Amino acid sequence: MTSVVFSIGSNLGDRAEHLRFAVRRLAEFGEVAAVSGVYETPPWGDTEQPAYYNAVVLMTGAHSVEEWLLHAHQIEHEAGRVRHQARRYSPRTLDVDLVAAWTDEGGPILRTTPELTLPHPHAHQRAFVLRPWLEVQPYAQLPGHGWVNDLVLADAMAAEVAAMTALPEVRLEVES
Repeated sequence: MTSVVFSIGSNLGDRAEHLRFAVRRLAEFGEVAAVSGVYETPPWGDTEQPAYYNAVVLMTGAHSVEEWLLHAHQIEHEAGRVRHQARRYSPRTLDVDLVAAWTDEGGPILRTTPELTLPHPHAHQRAFVLRPWLEVQPYAQLPGHGWVNDLVLADAMAAEVAAMTALPEVRLEVES
């Protein structure tokens, strides 16, 4: 068994429906432990694009991190995600990022391969990942970076957190 944190985001088309689709498809692959609220966030990296809807999904399942990653890429593909090699932070229908993972015993799973780096190499710098994660797991720790709460409260993160808008009307519930 592994426990994983996924960050999901969309800034093209029906953003809320893309996130709902991601949650539904993730639920088919493992057990959804928690889903955060949805936040509208300014684009990160390339700022000349529409705002994102972002959320976090905590999951468990009998999968390797490589299997989780392949499933995430399949979900993106099904949602019409097109990866632009020339434009790193391009707009997207759906982004499903594997942020961090732990073994059944609670030890962090670390990877550095061409296909996968765990924890996600930029998660500690992204309020749109950390703020929703903190909502569903108040005592979360990002391996190698410490308490998620401390990262969110850092002065360097203040402007990014302040630019986020909670959208309580957008619900991402797991259907039974």
